Amino acid sequence: MTHHPLPATAAAAPSPETVAAAFDTFHTARSQAPVVARLYAEAMGERYPHEVAAHSSADWPLLELLVTRLQLAPGQLLVDAGCGTGGVGLWLARALSVHLAGLDLSAAAVQHATARATAFVPAERAAFRVAALEATGLPDGCAHAVVCVDALGFATDRTAALREFGRVLAPGGRLALTRALRRDAAPDYEEHARAAGLVLEHVDERPDEPATWERVFRLWIRHADTLVRELGDTEAQNMLATAHRSLPLLPGRRAVLLTLRRPAEDRSPRPGADTMTGPGHQNGGRAMDERTEQ
Repeated sequence: MTHHPLPATAAAAPSPETVAAAFDTFHTARSQAPVVARLYAEAMGERYPHEVAAHSSADWPLLELLVTRLQLAPGQLLVDAGCGTGGVGLWLARALSVHLAGLDLSAAAVQHATARATAFVPAERAAFRVAALEATGLPDGCAHAVVCVDALGFATDRTAALREFGRVLAPGGRLALTRALRRDAAPDYEEHARAAGLVLEHVDERPDEPATWERVFRLWIRHADTLVRELGDTEAQNMLATAHRSLPLLPGRRAVLLTLRRPAEDRSPRPGADTMTGPGHQNGGRAMDERTEQ
């Protein structure tokens, strides 16, 4: 549920260039504001992985689950799609002794991730690049796993992004991604997997995720003056708007980690209709759609 850096009055479907520029401002502001990490740490308590320092729902339980679900062997390639400043992918690369290719729409995020890399793994084991989720620029079948934490909602076309993840996966490779929906909504995970030429392997519930975001958002509101002072008025107001908009919807939120697998016998993308909700319309409105809140 990484909050969207665009203001609440932004168009429902801003251009990729507009989103990239907004995320550049977002990451630059947060890199200079220690209050943000402090508030995440306070909200998550013992679940907060300080070294990872992700601005997302990446807590210790999620990292441990990713290690289990990805089933990577040393020396294989992991792709972190929508990597932000790189913490999740770098932590996994070190924990699993694998190579990492991180990609993000924001050049500022990629710069920060690159600067952090050697604190986790040798320089030759991690590389970051600017790329969209729908067009990674990676070769067919190059990755043994793809991870996408709280980022799919920022894709212009979510089904196209899933197909792209499936394309870069080697036969037998796995995609692990976080998703959220209303508790009263019927999941269509298998349909989405089929559209990307993948099969659904696991659906892991994350029952504590909504309560974590409630604590995060209430801390943002409580420390509004500090956010304005450290981040500047624009970014602080965007965060506060996200908090006020999202808090009433959290009781109806269901969060999961999906693990999808490329069939070992057939890695060609299967044709399928674009059945995923378009930007700005999931759950009947903008407040909790996946472009705004993953």
